[in-house]
Amino acid sequence: MTAPAITLRAITPDNLWDVCRLRVTDEQSEFVESNAGSIAQAYVEPSFRPYAIYADDEPVGFTMYGKEESTGRWWVVRLMVDQRYQRKGYGRSAMEALLPMMIEQVGMDEIVTSYVPGNGVAASLYRSLGFVDSGEMDEDEHLMRLSIPDWNSRQP
Repeated sequence: MTAPAITLRAITPDNLWDVCRLRVTDEQSEFVESNAGSIAQAYVEPSFRPYAIYADDEPVGFTMYGKEESTGRWWVVRLMVDQRYQRKGYGRSAMEALLPMMIEQVGMDEIVTSYVPGNGVAASLYRSLGFVDSGEMDEDEHLMRLSIPDWNSRQP
């Protein structure tokens, strides 16, 4: 059986509540903001761009990227996959769709993301995509950086 195609779609009135109902496990809830909270944040942060992650026509997760105005750095601000759809490769596929989208839409030399200590799944995913630990902390989160020239050189 072929894995469903992953697409990133804009948040619209037609999918807003489906996306807001997506949840991680109770144990993971300390690692990621709610989708409703993230969508609200995108409303007040002009550069933040939220997307629903779809597997075929089923919403399975949420992601968002944006620019940190104080530093000028572009971030993968959020990545979440609903608990019912985890461990199927959707997070990786979403990142593999998001990174080129970011590069095409805004261009940058580096992308930053972060993970909460204890979230080894996120850290491993980001490392496998080429992110490296920066040694920096943002509040209580570890920062990781992806060099776009290095990432491009890894692409087939």
